[in-house]
Amino acid sequence: MKPIVPAIIASFAFALPVSAQDIEKGEKEFKRCRACHAIASEDETFVKGGKTGPNLYGIIGRTAGSVEGFKYSPELVELGGGGLVWDETNLLEYIADPNTFIGGRSKMTKQKVKNGPDLAAFLATFSEGASSDPGEAAEETAD
Repeated sequence: MKPIVPAIIASFAFALPVSAQDIEKGEKEFKRCRACHAIASEDETFVKGGKTGPNLYGIIGRTAGSVEGFKYSPELVELGGGGLVWDETNLLEYIADPNTFIGGRSKMTKQKVKNGPDLAAFLATFSEGASSDPGEAAEETAD
C-alpha cells in the first residue's frame, strides 16, 4: 500500500496548473522561437518573427491547429477537431516532443526549453483575458 501514496502525490503534481515565476525569463526564452513564430494581433505586432510557424498571439486558450491560413499536420488538425485546446501545460508537452504529443509527424522540431513555465506564462500574456504587456502582467503577478 505504501508505494501507491507517492504515485498519487505525483499525479496531483502533474495535474496542477503551470505557474510562472518570471515572465521576463519567458520573453528571453521566446527569442529562440522567433525564428519561426511571431506574436501579432490584427492591430499590433508584439514580437516580430518568422512565418514558418503559426502566429502565437492568443495561443493559450486556442484550439490546436486552428490558425486560418496555416497548413498544420493532419494529426494536429485532428487533435484540434477532437477538442484539444492549448493551455500552459499541454503546450510545454508539445514543445518538448511534438511528434510523440500528436502521435504522428509534426512540422515543429523538438525543443529544449530551460524555462518552460516562464515561456508559457509569457505566451499567456498575449492570450484573451491576459494583459498584452508582459511587464504589466509581471506587475500583476507580483501583487
